[in-house]
Amino acid sequence: MTRCIAVCSIGSVDKGILEHIAKQISTRCGLICEIYPEMERPEYAYNVTRCQYDSRPILKRLIQYCKDDTKLLGVTQVDLYVPILKYIFGLAQVGGGCSLISLHRLCPEFYDQPSDPALLLERAEKTAMHELGHALGLTHCRELHCVMYSSTSIENTDFKNPDFCPTCFELFKWYLEI
Repeated sequence: MTRCIAVCSIGSVDKGILEHIAKQISTRCGLICEIYPEMERPEYAYNVTRCQYDSRPILKRLIQYCKDDTKLLGVTQVDLYVPILKYIFGLAQVGGGCSLISLHRLCPEFYDQPSDPALLLERAEKTAMHELGHALGLTHCRELHCVMYSSTSIENTDFKNPDFCPTCFELFKWYLEI
């Protein structure tokens, strides 16, 4: 039974962002959330051709770092991708122990908008909840407002709620018990 979520920065991440994510997960899911020590910046995953970081070796390193029944959420500032997509906001080991999110494309400044710390926190929270859902076994939801709806653009992320729809929440609770 999973009752603890660990949040860990991969490279330098503002502690306030990590604390916000941990608090929201704890509040929304009723889980203990701890902040783990920072891991090194993932230079081992950098692809010079794409000028991005391959998320797969980062997730593999997180899996090695994971302990017992604790689910681990890595948070990074670097721009992530998987080979079949131009970019991703996050990645998870579906039904496994680890998930990963990137703040890079969640920042309003990436879209030539003014800095908006509250918007960044909201986007980070939604992305973290989404990837945590995957780590517990949830798949994408068809409900547009559900946090488990697939975000292929920042507009999708902004449109959806930070909460699971009733069906996904029931599945989330069920996955916590197995």
